[in-house]
Amino acid sequence: MTHVTSSATQSGRIAALLGLKNAAKMDDVALADKIAEGLEAQAAIAMEAALGPTINVVGHIIPEATFKRAYKARKPLSREMSDRLYEVGRVWDLVCRSYDGDENAAAAFLSRSHPFLGGRAPLELACRSSAGADAVVNLMHRAEAGFSV
Repeated sequence: MTHVTSSATQSGRIAALLGLKNAAKMDDVALADKIAEGLEAQAAIAMEAALGPTINVVGHIIPEATFKRAYKARKPLSREMSDRLYEVGRVWDLVCRSYDGDENAAAAFLSRSHPFLGGRAPLELACRSSAGADAVVNLMHRAEAGFSV
């Protein structure tokens, strides 16, 4: 696992996690455009390499058949699949920063069920939809604000 901390911006860190070129210079608009165009299948491989065994990107976030089709045809992933990668990257980045870069602690938090998330694990919820990722992000923001979570 490797949490990318070289970029000062969240967009840059997430872009680096996805293995995008010029990630350090990527701003919110450029990243949004890249997601809308569809990420290369290689982005799933880059994210899986960065996150290590914490998250099985291919198979859990992106169906294996979908990934293989895009990879073999050298076509971009759909906007929906690209969004899924982005949302999980956004959650991973925030949780890692909340745990001061301690990826083991972040991975443990993401894999444990949480009472404020309906008993679901944060990672499970973040992988399902952008609303699920937002729920995890909101939980982390409450924790940063000093509320018990």
